[in-house]
Amino acid sequence: MHLSTHTWMRVEPLRQSLERAACFGYESVELTGEPDAHPTRETAKLLADTGLRCWGAGSVMRGERNLAAADAGRRTRTVDYLRAVARMVAELGGQVVTVVPTTVGQVVPEAAADQEWAWVVEGLQAVERETSALGLGLAIEPLNRFETYLVNRADQALALADDVGGSCGICLDTFHLYLEEADPLAAVRAVGKRLLDVHVADNNRLAPGMGNVDWPAFVGALDEVGYRGALAAEFLPPVDRTPCARLNGQGEDRSQDPGADEEDFIRRHGSGLVSEAYYSSLSRRTAQTLLPLLGTSADG
Repeated sequence: MHLSTHTWMRVEPLRQSLERAACFGYESVELTGEPDAHPTRETAKLLADTGLRCWGAGSVMRGERNLAAADAGRRTRTVDYLRAVARMVAELGGQVVTVVPTTVGQVVPEAAADQEWAWVVEGLQAVERETSALGLGLAIEPLNRFETYLVNRADQALALADDVGGSCGICLDTFHLYLEEADPLAAVRAVGKRLLDVHVADNNRLAPGMGNVDWPAFVGALDEVGYRGALAAEFLPPVDRTPCARLNGQGEDRSQDPGADEEDFIRRHGSGLVSEAYYSSLSRRTAQTLLPLLGTSADG
């Protein structure tokens, strides 16, 4: 196992994200699933310059992207988008594409349950054919019930992966896992060898080590099932606008407000619009918590 990080949580140049990760001992990144934002030639150079590698990319399921949409055109465009993400990952030498099947933040279905399930299976089968041909893994990620209505638990993700077939596997995210599972470690063991990716944040979605997750036990469960991939940091700190900010380390210096195209996404998911110093402290804390469990230590 090795330490990785997502890049979607903070609005900043990719080079800044990569340099921060490299400083603290991360080995790879899981890129925002936006191919237009990551031209592969330029992105490959940035990765080489910072000594990092691409682990994969996660789908960005906002706007009209939805494999369960009642509108067939939306479903087709979503499949096309996910196939483009897969091609980006393959061109950058990555290994996995993680997919949330429905629009994140949408908690009301558009059709009958059996019909939506069939549409999602059909869409993911088309994506799996692409990832398989490219030598990539395709991983379904359960989210908590406040972010999606369709796949919230590991058993549901496994059922969907079974119906998709092929090499389809699972991505587990500790933030969602510790909200939805009665026994998170049992869920890891149930997924077993089909676990293709792991996203890490504490139960409060701050950095690992800042909440209630028993990280030695969690990493031990991953080791038990033979997981050898990335632990990709996905903490998402809220902006504290109260006097408590001075006590929790946020301080007064906050980054710029979001652009119009980011505003809705940030409103639905919390906010990474905190100071550089505070955000970097969360990256450091993640490394300090997890790297010793992986047999390495944090630098920077």
